[in-house]
Formats: sequence, structure tokens, C-alpha cells
Amino acid sequence: MRPQILVLCLLLLAGCSSTKLVSTWKSPEIVLFDAYKVLVVGMAQDVNVRTEFETRLVEKLEEKGVEAVRSLDLFDVEFTSSEKSEEELSEVEEQLLDKGFDAILFTKVIGTENRRTFKERMNRFNDMYTRFSSDYLEHQDIYYDSEYHKTFNIYTAETSLYCICVDKERELIWRGNLEIMEPVKVEKTIDSYIKRIADAMHEQDVIF
Repeated sequence: MRPQILVLCLLLLAGCSSTKLVSTWKSPEIVLFDAYKVLVVGMAQDVNVRTEFETRLVEKLEEKGVEAVRSLDLFDVEFTSSEKSEEELSEVEEQLLDKGFDAILFTKVIGTENRRTFKERMNRFNDMYTRFSSDYLEHQDIYYDSEYHKTFNIYTAETSLYCICVDKERELIWRGNLEIMEPVKVEKTIDSYIKRIADAMHEQDVIF
């Protein structure tokens, strides 16, 4: 399987493979969080995988009555093909706010079990990014650096929900970490990943 397929194949489980929710974190200041318009961001070099994941997650959100938009429909090819500065990410957040978005649901692969990680810094699994811009800046080379990742057997994936609400800090609301066995069928694994994330968020009164 090509490395590109493996990137957001994070979300991949199928056949005898499995997806396991390892941990979740929710802001102690938040009891209930409802979002009305969510930007779905799935970091992946492979456009097909990214499209499949973002499309299915948008469909899941819309099933629950939440308006959702794929990052593919907002971030053009030029945007994801090169590094972005914190200033540029701040401008993006302001644009999202102007367009009525109040949250970003951000998913990426952060490591593997066989110890062959993306880059040495990807071993910092416990880093806590409390802002979308910081999280994006740290991992944006997933999009364009062909040496970013290797071939793994088990993925560690992470989905984070960031608030971009008016008159509130644009900060981390919720985070879930999952382990995924190397995928066989992309579609089934994406569905399984999304279901586990949705169930966990529902249990903690976040969006779902």
C-alpha cells in the first residue's frame, strides 16, 4: 500500500483489523457544546482518502442536524501544498468566523506502534495543542512532505474539536485518540473510525 494512502487511512479499519478508542479529553470549562456550522479537516496527502473521510464525516454531522463543510471545499490546492504562517492561519480563522462557522473538527495521524514514526518529533504523542492554528502549523507538512511518513502496522490517530465562537477563545473543546490496525478496506475503516468518534462525543455531550 502506498504511503499516501496510509496517511489519513488513519481512519481505516476493516476485515480482521480493528479501531480502538484509547483516550478522550474534554475541556473542564465545557458542560455541553453544540456546534451549528463545522469545518471538517482531514489531513492527508492522498486526495482520494481525504475526500472520502471528509465527505463521510460531513454526512454524519448533517445526519445530526449540524451544518458541515469539507476543508476540500475551502482550502485550495495552493493552500495545502506549502507551509502556512500563524498569521495566515489567523486570517483563515477570521474568514471562517465571518462565514458563520463556530467549530473545526480536525483529524490527523500522529504515530504508529512499530516505532517507525513519521518524523522524530512525531513521538511527542502527549503534546496538547489548545489552538487550531498551533495544531495545524505543527502538522501541516503531512500535506506536502513526501518523507513525512513510513509504512506502519498500527496507526495512532487523533481528532480534535476547536471552538471558533464569537466572543470566546478559539481553543480546544474536545480530543479523542484512537489506535487503528493497518487497513484493508478504506471505506469500512473510515466508517468505523467516524462511528467511534461520534459515539465518544455523544457520550460527553459534544456536538452529537
